[in-house]
Amino acid sequence: MEQTRSTRFSSRDNQIAHRKKKPGRPIDFGEEQKRRYRGRNVVERCFNRLKQWRGIAMRTDKLARNYRAAICLSATLIWIKTDSINTA
Repeated sequence: MEQTRSTRFSSRDNQIAHRKKKPGRPIDFGEEQKRRYRGRNVVERCFNRLKQWRGIAMRTDKLARNYRAAICLSATLIWIKTDSINTA
């Protein structure tokens, strides 16, 4: 039994009703959430720069204090490098 075109596809009203349920559409978070989300971008970029350091990405240090010191050192060097680029 062959289906006709009208039975295969939903009616236009049905399509419009379900269109709002599609994921991926941006949600209005409000100004406070937008400001926080912009800050998240900065944090994500910072972590990506830190992960370029092999010892930090692989967690080669056995002690937590050594790992924290490596993060502080690499973050300082990244900050100095970006600061010198921004002032030039």
